[in-house]
Amino acid sequence: MTAPLKHGDPTTVDVALGDRAYDIVIGRDVLASLGKRIAALRPGARTAVVTDRNVARHWLAKTEVALAEAGIASSHVIVEEGEGSKSYAVLERVSEALISARVERTDLVVALGGGVVGDLAGFAAAILRRGVDFVQVPTSLLAQVDSSVGGKTGINSPQGKNLIGAFHQPILVVADTAVLDTLSPRQFRAGYAEVAKYGLLGDEAFFAWLEKNHADIFAGSAAREHAIATSCRAKAAIVARDERENGERALLNLGHTFGHALEAATGFSDRLFHGEGVAVGMVLAAELSAQLGMIAEQDAARVRRHLADVGLPTALQEIAGFAQEGLADADVLMALMAQDKKVKRGRLTFILLQAIGRAVIAPDVEPSLVRDFLEAKLKRRA
Repeated sequence: MTAPLKHGDPTTVDVALGDRAYDIVIGRDVLASLGKRIAALRPGARTAVVTDRNVARHWLAKTEVALAEAGIASSHVIVEEGEGSKSYAVLERVSEALISARVERTDLVVALGGGVVGDLAGFAAAILRRGVDFVQVPTSLLAQVDSSVGGKTGINSPQGKNLIGAFHQPILVVADTAVLDTLSPRQFRAGYAEVAKYGLLGDEAFFAWLEKNHADIFAGSAAREHAIATSCRAKAAIVARDERENGERALLNLGHTFGHALEAATGFSDRLFHGEGVAVGMVLAAELSAQLGMIAEQDAARVRRHLADVGLPTALQEIAGFAQEGLADADVLMALMAQDKKVKRGRLTFILLQAIGRAVIAPDVEPSLVRDFLEAKLKRRA
């Protein structure tokens, strides 16, 4: 597998959902084309941009210019950055602001931001006037390769991650890779965890390519567009086959059962970014797979080594505030995992590995085994 040697024309990935199909447009500086693309899809529609305070500082003005140049009227709503905005209170504020802006069913909500804004704005669009279309303009690596694609929207409950939400597909995703230049190294690394996930769950050749080329992705070369497009194609194909996660789409949750529990244990705070939780979760999933005899120990070590090479946490002990009650308590983590959306009839469902590049859904892992596994990992030295 080789990446293009230089930046080229935007790449378009189709999400094939029949009459609800949409394009993911990936490329450097494609934000400038946002208004033109929206005007072609929804002539005469007005827009309301939902964004967070940090993204607004960098990209709101350019977004509004792109809309204005296409003759599209727009308003905006700004929320605080961070996972705390995925709450009932902020959802109410955004919904009321959209109503006050007189957003009608023929208008559009534009989600300008990372995964938090995309989930929040998408859910607000899903429930506003019983459903308003929306456009995703993801500004983080994590959002560009994962959360902006597939129509999952929602907010967090105090009892768990993403427990309140709806499937609501966007009509367009515009992923401008130039906006990633403003991310902090930590934010970019966190997003990279989701890129690695696609290799681990279904494409060993892509994972091997990442092992060799990750420095170029971080440096912003054309390898970055290649990695994003490859990730989006993988997710789009799975979503097209299983939109509402009745089967195969659950594979996209590799690392997330552990990761979401760790996020909840850290209070959905900046102690642990979502992608960091997924990174630790993928290592735990690989190590649990090895303990169950599904993969070799060296495969689990390969997963851990690559994620560590890019600077992601790979052990529970590397999470900020590890010793605090909850994060270092196997019973608390098990209780948090019991609120996972994939729980069926009280049974946890894990996504485990049969090989690098081949994930499987494992619905019958014995809870006591998982608890003992976590207890051992909690005692391990970092």
